[in-house]
Amino acid sequence: MLRWRLIIGTGLVVVLLGLCWLDEHSGRPGVYLFPLAVILCVLATEELLALFRKNGSEPYRWTSHLATLSPILTSSIPICWPQLTTDSPLATLGLLAVGLVVGLLVSIVTEMLRYSAPGKTLANLAAGAFGVLYLGGLLGFLVQLRHLPVGGNVASGGMWALFSMIAVVKFTDIGAYFAGHRWGKRKLAPILSPGKTWEGAAGGLVLAVVAALVTLGPVARLMNIPSSREWGAWLFGAVAYGLTVSLASMVGDLAESLIKRDAGVKDSSTWLPGFGGVLDLLDSLLVAAPVAYLFWVSGLVGP
Repeated sequence: MLRWRLIIGTGLVVVLLGLCWLDEHSGRPGVYLFPLAVILCVLATEELLALFRKNGSEPYRWTSHLATLSPILTSSIPICWPQLTTDSPLATLGLLAVGLVVGLLVSIVTEMLRYSAPGKTLANLAAGAFGVLYLGGLLGFLVQLRHLPVGGNVASGGMWALFSMIAVVKFTDIGAYFAGHRWGKRKLAPILSPGKTWEGAAGGLVLAVVAALVTLGPVARLMNIPSSREWGAWLFGAVAYGLTVSLASMVGDLAESLIKRDAGVKDSSTWLPGFGGVLDLLDSLLVAAPVAYLFWVSGLVGP
């Protein structure tokens, strides 16, 4: 299991770093990461639909994909019209809201057209709407992070915001995994996720703070992003960012565990040996993304 996690994890990191480098230097921020976001959303939606079916809910497959993709598509409009990101860090948030509304309407209209008898419509509609919010909406915040004009620069600043969040989340996973295996004794959520421990959570928090300090400090300098913050303000922001985003990622992990536990499965799929499925790979990022977004737009972190 550990061997597969290391092999596949290394491969994924290399691919992601390559795409991030191409995206930052493309002249159109988001253009190289957009296909990746679409692929991940499609695969994760397929897994979520399979989990729904195990509980008797069956939203229509093809319109469910369209509905969950809607927030991704609308949030990616600045790829074609970069000027949308220049007015305010919150300028593109309305695009995400439009996508959520469109996705919800697609789900409602689909169930209207499918309706033949009472009994399952409400369950199907609730499942479809949950997919739009959980996958489309939260993945949309990853896109929003990429298009943030941090320091007035979307190309490098938005990439910095996105990269820092991913680094904190994944170092949380690494810290929790190794600390839990080495010292873990007290169960964190024995019913939802028996393998998680308080000791593992503590290890994840420690490594998350390290990741935040590195990405908000040395990495920013490597990306030629100057900082005008005083030392104390920078340190407070970085530590708070690492701890809060890390805690949000743990909530995201447990949220997906809740969905899987209710469906009676261990992994969302078997596509990624050592990781499970795409949902298992994304779960921590989904809840962490809007939390990180709030830190950046509020000015608690940044140059």
